[in-house]
Formats: sequence, structure tokens, C-alpha cells
Amino acid sequence: MKVKGLNVTVLLLVVFAFCSLAKAQTYSLREDISYISETDTDRYRKERCKLDVYYPSKSEGFPVVVWIHGGGLEGGSKSIPAELRNKGIAVVAVNYRLSPRAVNPAYTVDVAEATAWVFKNIAKYGGDVRKIFVAGHSAGAYLAMMIGFDKKYLATYGVDADSIKGLIPISGQTNTHYTIRAERGLPRDLPIIDEYAPINLVREGIPPTLLVTGGRDLEMLARFEENLHLKAIMRSMSNPVELYELEGFGHDCLIPGCELLLRFVKKHTL
Repeated sequence: MKVKGLNVTVLLLVVFAFCSLAKAQTYSLREDISYISETDTDRYRKERCKLDVYYPSKSEGFPVVVWIHGGGLEGGSKSIPAELRNKGIAVVAVNYRLSPRAVNPAYTVDVAEATAWVFKNIAKYGGDVRKIFVAGHSAGAYLAMMIGFDKKYLATYGVDADSIKGLIPISGQTNTHYTIRAERGLPRDLPIIDEYAPINLVREGIPPTLLVTGGRDLEMLARFEENLHLKAIMRSMSNPVELYELEGFGHDCLIPGCELLLRFVKKHTL
């Protein structure tokens, strides 16, 4: 579905009804919580494998968004997007190891362990374990799809990927990520589809998925087209999936993407 620039204003008004009461709540932030075992001796994992929990402090049963930052798998750091603050939800921002200091699939393994931590601990903060969404932008979107599509990553930590309430990848790469190609000495711009390509991991029973990209003429190379292809493959296996192309925006479509995220969360938690 195409969303033209003027329609973003309408989208904001739709989400406003969901968020107006939430803004009156009090929120708390717990930072730099380690999500790995205390016995883990890997210094780099100890440095990077931390998360922040932002949550309504005087409420219970609220939805939870695991938020995975972008940066091409080579940079970036956890943060709570301003567009997701004061919205009646918890946001868990995740750090993970980065290339080239760590190589594939280290970053995917880290995000799976962090998400498993959320499933096992978010109830202590008042979050509803039945309403956990996994989302991210760019590289974070790629990682969200990897752990949601390929069940082995979360299964390692005792969590069924089908327990995820929904997946929300914003501007995510659905072929094998270009940084993984670079780690192998391959050209970044030539597509590879192998066991590290979300589109090659589509199965029946994937949680409801919201795909968002910028406009096809402004996005990164073939980013919209990759997501359009993924949508077709997912639908062929009867998976619930939506795709929004945000015309007038490029890869920096995070603000309207977060508004679509909030509408998706509302739709699946009412």
C-alpha cells in the first residue's frame, strides 16, 4: 500500500486517539541491563549485550516492543525512539555485537537472546508477555525478521518464535544482508539468498507482519522491491502481512514508520 506524504498527517490523527490517555502516565527507564549469562566470559559480549527498558511505571498488562537499532550491522547503539515514548507501551531497546569485531550470525544470536530475556522478565515491569512485538529499522529490521522467521534462534533460549505477537521491520533487507556479503568478500550490491536471507526462511505460521519502506525511488537499492517480493512469498503461505510504501520518504522513514507501528500494535492488542 502506498502512503503519500499528505496522508501521514491523517495517520498521526488516527494514532492520537490511542496515545492521548497514555501521555498522562508516568514512565520509568532502566538502562544497561545485561541479558547474557553471568558466567559468560566474552568481554565483547559483556560490553555490548545490554538493553534498556522504558515502561509505564504505574500500569500493568501493556504491550511491549522490542526495538532493534540499525547501522548496517556495523554501527549504531540502543535508544528509545522519541515517536514511541509516552504511548502506553513498553519499549525494550537492544544492543548487539557488531561487524567486523563479530561476524555472522553473532548479531542475530544476540538479538534472539535479548528477546528471550524480554519474554522471561518483562512481566516484572508490568508488561504482558502475550503482547510482545519485535521491531527495528534497517539492520534492526533484518534482525527482527531473522529471529521471527527462523525459529531456531529463539528456540536456543527456550522461546517459541510463534509467541511473538507481531513483527514490524521498517526498511529491512529481505535478502542476505549486504554486510554478511562483505564479510565473505562478496560485492555488497549483488543479491544473495541463502540461509541468512529472511525471504528464504518464510514458513507457515509466521506472526502477523507489518513491512514498511520508504518510496521506491528514494529508498536504498531495491529495498522496496525486496519487501514486495517478501510480501508475495509470505502470502503464498497464508501468512498475515501488510506492506506500506511511504512516498516522499527514503530510508529515513522512521517517524511515519513508528506511527504505523503504533497503529499495528493497537490493532493486534485490542
